[in-house]
Amino acid sequence: MTKPGAQLQICPLCGGDNQCAMAAGQPAETCWCRSASISPEALVAVPTESVGVRCLCPACGRLDTPAADKMRPQPTK
Repeated sequence: MTKPGAQLQICPLCGGDNQCAMAAGQPAETCWCRSASISPEALVAVPTESVGVRCLCPACGRLDTPAADKMRPQPTK
């Protein structure tokens, strides 16, 4: 059985551990996202039911990762 708070630690985009300090009961200022640039494309991709509820993982949230690159719109030909 999954603990109720366990869902808060799951990235809504990839299903991996989001490494959210607050979901783990740590102070917000210790979270990885406080010192990272979050991809606007990743934020738009978060399902409506997860907005403001579950955090992205570093791989999905950062602009400079392959995960973020996959979410960027591709130029049309």
